[in-house]
Amino acid sequence: MRPAELSDVEAVAELRAVVMRPDLERLGRYDAHRVRQRLRDGYSPQHTSVITAKGTFAGSVALRPSQDAHWLEHFYLSPDVQGQGLGSAVLRTLLDKTDTTGDLVRLNVLQGSPARRLYERHGFTVESEDPVDIFMLRRPGGKRYAQSPAQGGALPQPR
Repeated sequence: MRPAELSDVEAVAELRAVVMRPDLERLGRYDAHRVRQRLRDGYSPQHTSVITAKGTFAGSVALRPSQDAHWLEHFYLSPDVQGQGLGSAVLRTLLDKTDTTGDLVRLNVLQGSPARRLYERHGFTVESEDPVDIFMLRRPGGKRYAQSPAQGGALPQPR
């Protein structure tokens, strides 16, 4: 991972559109312009990291401080690197930091998104939900990085 720059916004916005499209279409909420513009409007490079794999852009993640917690946002991985343990490695890195500082972490995930299972394996629990989003919370020292049976072995470290 590396710190994001303002110039990364379009790559992240495009990845967001690709990654979120199936879930947004399923929910009847996909709009090609809006999905990109919402990222642009909320992009905060000072709280965002760019994820690289084999030297190329593979995704992004933001950990934005708020009054009572950090918000995990804009966590997108390119489809060609999903399912290989990279998402777990990124989460492990971020959650080690919030565990050390004693901070809560919040996020929201779309209803029916397979990402929910990843978050649950890392100790996030459902706080509330609505027809579109599931709001989740992780307390410091929450469930520790359980691997799915498909992963078997050690998780790769982010590069």
